[in-house]
Amino acid sequence: MHQSEFVNIVTPFKDKLFRMAKRLLVSTEEAEDATQEILLKLWTKQNTIGTYKNVEAFAMTMTKNFCLDRLKSKQASNLKLVHSNYTDENSSLQKQVEASDSVVWVQKIMEDLPEQQKMVLQLRDVEQYDYDEIAEMLEMKPTAVRVALSRARKIVREKLLEKHSYGIR
Repeated sequence: MHQSEFVNIVTPFKDKLFRMAKRLLVSTEEAEDATQEILLKLWTKQNTIGTYKNVEAFAMTMTKNFCLDRLKSKQASNLKLVHSNYTDENSSLQKQVEASDSVVWVQKIMEDLPEQQKMVLQLRDVEQYDYDEIAEMLEMKPTAVRVALSRARKIVREKLLEKHSYGIR
């Protein structure tokens, strides 16, 4: 496979890989590193990449697994702690911005969801994958994907209503 063929295959979903990594790792720098690592792994598999039924799903699965491995490592835990400390320093300004922007609230709520619900919500509502593709990527049954998505949406809805109700009182 020539470099241009590889680029043509990978370019359409490269940003989705980054967004998935960012959702899981929080840190932009960590997400960029993870994306580069996945692209490098795909490059090393370029001779066999054509044998995969869905290269994008394969790449998303690689990204998910890579990021979860990073999160399990001590280094990633320390980076997440540093990130949360940094955002706490600017909490008053951050709260003003978040109060006016529901999208930011949804992102914050998503960060606190269990990993599986977070990934399902990201893949379905943000990346627009269908249930079967998500099931394949996350190695779940489509019905389990629907249940996880329903639970995740319910939590997000309840937390948003809680935030808005609290702001009114």
